[in-house]
Amino acid sequence: MAKLLETLTLNAFISFGVILGGTLIGSLGAVLTGRAPGYSMLELAGKLKIWALVTALGGTFDTLRALEAGFLGLQINTLAKQLLLILAAFLGAHSGYLLIIHLAGGKVR
Repeated sequence: MAKLLETLTLNAFISFGVILGGTLIGSLGAVLTGRAPGYSMLELAGKLKIWALVTALGGTFDTLRALEAGFLGLQINTLAKQLLLILAAFLGAHSGYLLIIHLAGGKVR
């Protein structure tokens, strides 16, 4: 159980870091090209959410195989673990997205 909790925490913070890092560095690129950094941050945060999930899960094929084994093999523990890992990665990415929205001052219209 402790190992699962550690993995869930790491997944959440990895996806959180992908959103923050990618958005902040991307907005620096926007400044260098003469674009508005706030708008670029909001735009990038939305686009990076799916990539943050994939990064945190360490590749989707292993996760999809485990989900398949859980469904077809009726392995409820494996299925629940994979769904928790996906949920943790999503929560981390969404938290980063909400923080960027707050820092940039609003949503993309």
